[in-house]
Amino acid sequence: MNYLLARSVMKRAISGGNGGRYVSSCAAAAGIRALTPLDVSAAGGMEARGLSMVLIGWRRMMSTAAEPSSTSAVAEKDDKSKSVTTGNEKTGDVVVSSYWGISRPKVTREDGTEWPWNCFMPWETYRADVSIDLTKHHVPKTFIDKVAYRTVKLLRIPTDIFFQRRYGCRAMMLETGRCSRYGGGMLLHLRSLRKFEQSGGWIKALLEEAENERMHLMTMVELVQPKWYERLLVLTVQGVFFNAFFVLYLLSPKLAHRIVGYLEEEAIHSYTEFLKDIDSGAIENVPAPAIAIDYWRLPKDATLKDVITVIRADEAHHRDVNHFASDIHFQGKELRDAPAPIGYH
Repeated sequence: MNYLLARSVMKRAISGGNGGRYVSSCAAAAGIRALTPLDVSAAGGMEARGLSMVLIGWRRMMSTAAEPSSTSAVAEKDDKSKSVTTGNEKTGDVVVSSYWGISRPKVTREDGTEWPWNCFMPWETYRADVSIDLTKHHVPKTFIDKVAYRTVKLLRIPTDIFFQRRYGCRAMMLETGRCSRYGGGMLLHLRSLRKFEQSGGWIKALLEEAENERMHLMTMVELVQPKWYERLLVLTVQGVFFNAFFVLYLLSPKLAHRIVGYLEEEAIHSYTEFLKDIDSGAIENVPAPAIAIDYWRLPKDATLKDVITVIRADEAHHRDVNHFASDIHFQGKELRDAPAPIGYH
C-alpha cells in the first residue's frame, strides 16, 4: 500500500499538482499513517531515489514560486510610497500637499517672465490716476464736521512731535492706521447678513481701500526698514485706532467716514512734503522697490519719487470716497442707496 501511495505522490508531483495536500488527504481517507523515509526506502531503490528527487524538485519549485509574490509585495509598497511622494510639491523649504487639488497656477508677466508675488496677482495691479485734484477740501460746516476736523488736527500734534520731518516713518504710521476700512467693511458685511440686504458694493469698496493701504504699508516697510520701537508704536496705534473706529462706526457712520476723509487730506499734505524733501535732496531719490513697480505698473527705472506720487494719488481717491460716504449719511440715506466707487484699484 505504501509503495502504491509513493508512486501516486510521484506522479502527482510530476503532473504539477499539490503533492503535500494529496498525501495528507489520501492518508487521512485511508487511515494510513504519514509516509516516512523507511516507507520510501521499502518502495524500492530506483523508485525511492526518483521519488526523493521529485520531492526535492517540488520543494524548490514551491520556494521559487513564492518569491515573485514577495517581490511584488515589496514593489507594490514602493509604488505606494512613490505615489505619496509625488503627491507633494516642494516649494523652497515648505512641502505643500496637493491632496486637496489646490495648487498655485503658473502666472506670468506681460513679458512672459514668472510672477514673483503671492500677495497680489497681475490682474489686481493698476495705474494710479495722478491727475486727480489734490487741493480739494471739505469745509466743515455742521457740528459733526467740526468734531471730525478738530479730532484729526489733534491727532496730528503727537505725530509731528515724534516724527518731525522723517516722512518715511510718518507715512508708515499713517498707513497702519488705515485698518479702519476693515472695520467699516466688516460691519457692513455683518449688517448685510443680519438684515438680508445688499450693500450696494460698499463692502467691496471699503475692503479694496484697506488692501490698497496695506500695499502702501508694505512698500514703505521696504523703503524705511523701521526700528523695533517704531514697530511697537505701530502695534499700539493699530490696536487703539481699530477698536476706537469700530465703536465709532457703530455709533455714527457719518462721523467715522468724515474723520477718514480728513485723515486722507492730512496724508496728501504729508506726501506732498515728502516729495518736496526728495526734490530738495534732503531725502535720497532711491530706486523704487520691485513690489511697487509691479503693483502700480511703474516703469522699470522708477524711483522713490514715482512711488510717493502714486501713493498720494491713491490717498486723494480715498479722500473723495469717504467724504462722499459721509455726505450720503448726512442726506439721511444708506450707503447701499448710492453706487459704490468700485474699480479704481
